[in-house]
Amino acid sequence: MLQQFQLAPAKIDRSRYLPPTLTPLIEAAEQGRDLVPALNAIVKNFGFESFMYAFSGHTPKPANDSRMYVFTTLPQEWVMRYDQRAYVECDPRVICSFESCLPFIWDQASERGRDARTDAFLDDALAHGIGSGVSFALHVVHPARTIFSLSSANPVIDDARRHAIVRDLGEIVLFGQYFQELFVKAFLERGLAPLSQGAPLSGREVECLRLSARGMTSPDIGNKLGIAERTVNFHFGNILSKLGALNRNEAIAVAVRRGLLGPGP
Repeated sequence: MLQQFQLAPAKIDRSRYLPPTLTPLIEAAEQGRDLVPALNAIVKNFGFESFMYAFSGHTPKPANDSRMYVFTTLPQEWVMRYDQRAYVECDPRVICSFESCLPFIWDQASERGRDARTDAFLDDALAHGIGSGVSFALHVVHPARTIFSLSSANPVIDDARRHAIVRDLGEIVLFGQYFQELFVKAFLERGLAPLSQGAPLSGREVECLRLSARGMTSPDIGNKLGIAERTVNFHFGNILSKLGALNRNEAIAVAVRRGLLGPGP
């Protein structure tokens, strides 16, 4: 998905600890060069093949609701599939990020057997090269939920591989923190729109928006659809990002104007 990821030159505080592994990324950012080659090299150095960073939260602009930003080196096909199938509702990495800020090391064996939908997600993820990995939530100064994830096509993390991940875990977490610092400087502080703006709403997002148009709150919608309130809010972050709306009322107005909610709410 990230064929190119280039920022205006960003100044990074070099007085903080910077592992040598991450130096090429920071130098590329400071010089305004494409970050993807450095990102891919760092991911490979840690023994993974892809990375994903997602931010769902309020931007500094007033009178707005949350936004959803996603950056990943995974193919666009998987990003769209994940979005349209509402995998956020059963992705163990996302669920774990809501429950704990500690790193989560997972593979196909560790997450199977929870329920049929999770198993279906794991099957589909494996078919698209996501068989195992490590993920964790990140602290941000803005009110938000974030997740940083490195993935491998290997479906099994054996003892030797787990030991290697644990050995590198400190620098992996710093990798996530430094990428987030670049994201805040390049997108949040500059007020840039999410990359998903203009993308089609998923069926689940249309459901949430239609119920909101009927006056239902996030808890109401969660009870109605059998999903957590936080997941409903996640969907609305995506809805606002796709429609370029400031809040739910504006999103409803945009959706009605475009005929996305059918003949009536």
